[in-house]
Amino acid sequence: MRVIGKSVGRKDAEEKVTGAAKYTDDYIFNNMLHARVVCSPYAHALINSIDWSKAEKVPGVRSIVTGVGLPLTGEEIRDRSPIAFKKVRYHGEVVALVVADHPAQAAEAASLIEISYTPLPVVNSPRQAFQPDSPLVHEHMEAYEINVNVYPEPHTNVAHRTKIRKGNIEKGRMESDVFVEGSFSFAPSDHAAMETRSCFAEIRPNGDVIITSSSQAPFMIKKLISSYFGVEIGKIIVNTPLVGGAYGGKASVQWEFLAYIAAKSVEGRPVKILYSREEDILTAPVHIGLDATVKLGCTRDGILKSAEILYLFDGGAYADKSPDLSRAAAVDCTGPYHIENIWCDSLCMYTNHPYASPFRGFGHSEVHFAFERTMDMLAKKLKIDPLELRYINAIQPGDTTPTQVLLNKSNVGNVRACIDKLKELMDWNGETKIESGKHTVRTKGVACIWKTSTIDPNASSGVILTFNPDGSVNLMSGVVEIGTGTKTVLAQILAERLRLDYDKIHVKMKVNTQTTPEHWKTVASRGTFMAGRAVLAAADDAILQIKSIASCILRVRVEDLEIDSGKVFVREEPGINLKFEDVVYGYTYPNGNSIGGQIIGRGNYILRHMTYLDADTGAGKPGPEWTVGAQGVEVEYNTINHTYKVVKAYSVIDIGQVLNEKTARGQVMGAMSMGLSFGGRETFYFDQHGRVLNHRLRTYRPLRFGEQPEYAVEFIHTPHMEAAYGARGVGEHGLIGMPAVLGNSLSLAAGVELNHLPLIPEQIWRAKRRPQE
Repeated sequence: MRVIGKSVGRKDAEEKVTGAAKYTDDYIFNNMLHARVVCSPYAHALINSIDWSKAEKVPGVRSIVTGVGLPLTGEEIRDRSPIAFKKVRYHGEVVALVVADHPAQAAEAASLIEISYTPLPVVNSPRQAFQPDSPLVHEHMEAYEINVNVYPEPHTNVAHRTKIRKGNIEKGRMESDVFVEGSFSFAPSDHAAMETRSCFAEIRPNGDVIITSSSQAPFMIKKLISSYFGVEIGKIIVNTPLVGGAYGGKASVQWEFLAYIAAKSVEGRPVKILYSREEDILTAPVHIGLDATVKLGCTRDGILKSAEILYLFDGGAYADKSPDLSRAAAVDCTGPYHIENIWCDSLCMYTNHPYASPFRGFGHSEVHFAFERTMDMLAKKLKIDPLELRYINAIQPGDTTPTQVLLNKSNVGNVRACIDKLKELMDWNGETKIESGKHTVRTKGVACIWKTSTIDPNASSGVILTFNPDGSVNLMSGVVEIGTGTKTVLAQILAERLRLDYDKIHVKMKVNTQTTPEHWKTVASRGTFMAGRAVLAAADDAILQIKSIASCILRVRVEDLEIDSGKVFVREEPGINLKFEDVVYGYTYPNGNSIGGQIIGRGNYILRHMTYLDADTGAGKPGPEWTVGAQGVEVEYNTINHTYKVVKAYSVIDIGQVLNEKTARGQVMGAMSMGLSFGGRETFYFDQHGRVLNHRLRTYRPLRFGEQPEYAVEFIHTPHMEAAYGARGVGEHGLIGMPAVLGNSLSLAAGVELNHLPLIPEQIWRAKRRPQE
């Protein structure tokens, strides 16, 4: 292949490295107003009164908006007012909105609004929420509008329950000789994208609603504003420029509602809302937390026979996307292993924490931490090599998933090949702990991963191609460029199919929902898969049009023509040809007669044979394929002060076909870094009143420059036959196993089971003290 697999330059590279790239906050208009939010200092409280008399006297203030009269919102359960009404349910929830001429005026007015609260009992963890006597976060859940395939349990804090019932769990217990059980937990955390959330909205005199947002889901913004606020959907136009990082945190719709409400309060004038870093951490949707219990049973020689699992996800104060997250976790609840008997309940719990949105991996790094830690505990009890335990239980074609999907060589990668390659990379000989100094040990930890994408079964992606008079092509897709390089890869797919120079492909980076074909959401490692198939369909449509025009001019049958290098020619006589520029904008005969016109190719792809999960068993087909992998880490651990250094991290991913080598490796390495940061230090610290104590980057510390280990990334190539050129999604997979491998290596180093994240030295110290207390 000419372009596929090559490390070609990114289409957005020049404007980004020169600083010319424009993000949402870079757009400013002369008549633009600015909004600031007023946030709750309580995690759970009644709103007694709101006094804005001082605020409205601040010069430049145009309006002050509260939650009175606003509709309930929420993708899975409509349980949230965009601005809190009568009650707040998490620390940082928006209670009022101030619109003014200048951001400083809006901020001053916001600080002068006086709100009286009556604090209420706080639900501070999903395990607490699960207790029968726990306070209710939502007392009248039965009154909410609920989406299909969501199963809340009124009069409890259970927003949704997914059941996985495969085989016979009693039979699995009877066949097992050895059991292990572990409990695991971690709190919610932040996405920490470089660009904070921002948006501006305008309502024009003709009723058109124009929204520009830093979002992964511009078409969902359009759909939800129409649904919630009764705006004709054709009158809503959403623009998304380049996005400065997202990681799932910009897939939820929140700040766009606020911008629309603010614009409506000032007769449609453009209003911008830009979250400060503190607001971005505290107010916006967060990375979900988890409390989990995993019990595994196996034979004496390590063959897994039963898995009993309870996942309690910290969905926070409102459901939004968290039921979907808990469902996705249930789908792949056991990791990439063949287990005949599975009993799993995956619950989304209401708590008084900030509500959750997708995070890179969509519930998978979370459950893999719990399950892969249990696998290491089992290997220790069996006194077996932890990689050998994973190898003998690795899922293979002919096996079925927890949701009972039959696997084949196309829809699942090769787990065992990934393990073999990981052994080679890590120089694995079964020795996982080495004394490397007087107070230092070096240990190795491993894990296996898999992931499918549980997106809506009717999710689709469209692509439009328009040709230019010089024979070049404009590519338009609704995929949002969030930093992944997906639109560059789409250009490569198109160049390969058209057999055209890559430089002849021009990509529209910005998304405009009025002129760009729809792509459901830029999430779930589905951009390349879905839009890639749409690109191929659009390319084939354009090729047929080019050949049809050329067949008239050259007087041959369409099937006798080929295209290559910007020409259409007769297969047997390539000297008889036409250049693209002679055909793609129409052809004019010497006498002036003309045929054809601008070639416009169109293509669409919709997921095939996806189903909802059965409410009682979880049976169903949730996604098109599973990308698998094996990961590892080496750490140096100080036995005196419990500090450690990650020396090297490894990933082997079955990627199918590599489309862009450097982009693929960069995606995996970046995800690995995020996974180590999540496992090693990132978390929210809540006080007893449910307040987040570290909502600043001074106190919320992702990995910094200079703290990164050496990364080793390799690929296995088992093609997915449904995808463009056999490629598998890989944007999230480097992250999925990193918290688990860090936990496994440090548990070995410290000599104690470390089942609670993040793995900071204090946490290790406490875990070592606990058995003696």
